[in-house]
Amino acid sequence: MDRTAFLAPLAGSRLVRRAADAGFVRYAHARAAHLDRLDAGRHQHATLLNLVRHARHTRFGRDHAFDRISSVADYQARVPVRGYEFFWDAYWKATYPYLDDVTWPGKVPYYALSSGTTSGTTKYIPVTREMVASNKKAAYTTTALFRHARPDAKVFTGKIFFLGGSTDLRKQTDGSLAGDLSGIAAKEVYDFMRPYTFPPQELTLMTDWEQKVTRFAELAAREPITTISGVPAWMLVLFDRLKRVTGKSTVAEAWPDLRLVIHGGTKFDPYRGLFRKEIGSDAVGFCEVYPCSEGFIATEDPRYQLLRIVPDHDIFFEFVPVDQLGKDFPERHTLATVETGVQYAVVLTTCAGVWSYLVGDTVAFERRDPPLIRFTGRTKYFLSAFGEHLIQEEVEKGMAAAARAAGVDVLDFHVGPVFPPDPRTPGHHLYLAEYAGAVPDLAAFAAALDAELNSLNEDYAAHRVGDLTMLLPRVLPVRRGGFDAWMKSRGRYGGQNKVPRMDNTGALTADLRAWFEGGGWLA
Repeated sequence: MDRTAFLAPLAGSRLVRRAADAGFVRYAHARAAHLDRLDAGRHQHATLLNLVRHARHTRFGRDHAFDRISSVADYQARVPVRGYEFFWDAYWKATYPYLDDVTWPGKVPYYALSSGTTSGTTKYIPVTREMVASNKKAAYTTTALFRHARPDAKVFTGKIFFLGGSTDLRKQTDGSLAGDLSGIAAKEVYDFMRPYTFPPQELTLMTDWEQKVTRFAELAAREPITTISGVPAWMLVLFDRLKRVTGKSTVAEAWPDLRLVIHGGTKFDPYRGLFRKEIGSDAVGFCEVYPCSEGFIATEDPRYQLLRIVPDHDIFFEFVPVDQLGKDFPERHTLATVETGVQYAVVLTTCAGVWSYLVGDTVAFERRDPPLIRFTGRTKYFLSAFGEHLIQEEVEKGMAAAARAAGVDVLDFHVGPVFPPDPRTPGHHLYLAEYAGAVPDLAAFAAALDAELNSLNEDYAAHRVGDLTMLLPRVLPVRRGGFDAWMKSRGRYGGQNKVPRMDNTGALTADLRAWFEGGGWLA
């Protein structure tokens, strides 16, 4: 009998759960100590050479003379920075879904479907067995760093709630499976871990998000939930349903054993205060994760309250200064050469067969040792229609500051430029904001937002002087549920889908405003 299958029924006992939790704490301390000792730059060099060696006989490896690569410099000279479109067009499209020894050795068993909310384009990201193992290691690292800092916050004495998209995987012509990354993760959960996880598979297969989240709340109300992970906006929807089902006023009353909220996919600052109110307990810790379909990048280390890059799970990281993007030969830094305070685009080489792959995210390093970063936005998410050069991180900080000043909570928002009919007159930024409660004084909210952006960004401040080139931002309130309705209309409701925060062209902003106005969603 398989060992994990034998352990699964035993895991439900209270004694085994306590023992498992105590054992994990020991692992957590050892894992944190290992990461603290690790020379990230040196280990990354070894990681790259190991990946190159494994893939040297693939078509991509032959095309790029992997057998002649013996250093990072060799690799960077032979493999340019490229995006998804290159890999799809040059290597994957012709034989998809059958990929065997194309960009990674062997046959690809899974494909993670990744949708761009703004473009609507679906990406088919290969997920190999090695990548499954990489993601599992990163997940354990996330929990380990939290438990190292909070050994008293018991996790395995109850259940871990994974709030993701549908786990229904579509079988393809070659036998591979395609679907949401959370579905792949759910299928690959170890048997001995299943008693520690929620929801059951028959619920995760549901595709109707409205029915699904209600059913989640009904069943989870009877479970000893100790941890929950998901996108902040969708967790808030679940919390609301949970309180309705149980009649409780806070999440902590419904789930008294809850100790950890793992969040990702969007900046948490605008949500932090609202989560504290919804949960109603300071005993619950928050942990940010930074995964993507191409590979897990970083996880929060509570000791620093920053994202820490995980350097030892078969992913090689490169970082290109944002102002170098688009150049034929941009600067390419590794964990050994990055500098703090610089805006970098993230580039991945992974055990799933992407090589110097431009993810589309931007980060800034706070420390090199250990490698600590802040997620600052997307390479396509910025505002500079009037020369203001605002990045996503600054906009989100501005919204959080305005919400604090007004004593309100912002559930979701979008911003883009509004260009005047007469180019001789200044334009402005339009914010569409959905509030958790009453709509605040919008003029005061806009003023507080503007003041914070002035303090964060010198270019923005320069363009705001005297209203000469850019006017005060305008805020339009969206009725509760408006963004959800818009996402539903685009078939992107629930799971890992997110509202696009920024649109530098103003086109999406105009479409959103028109949609809200036409549907009566503006408050």
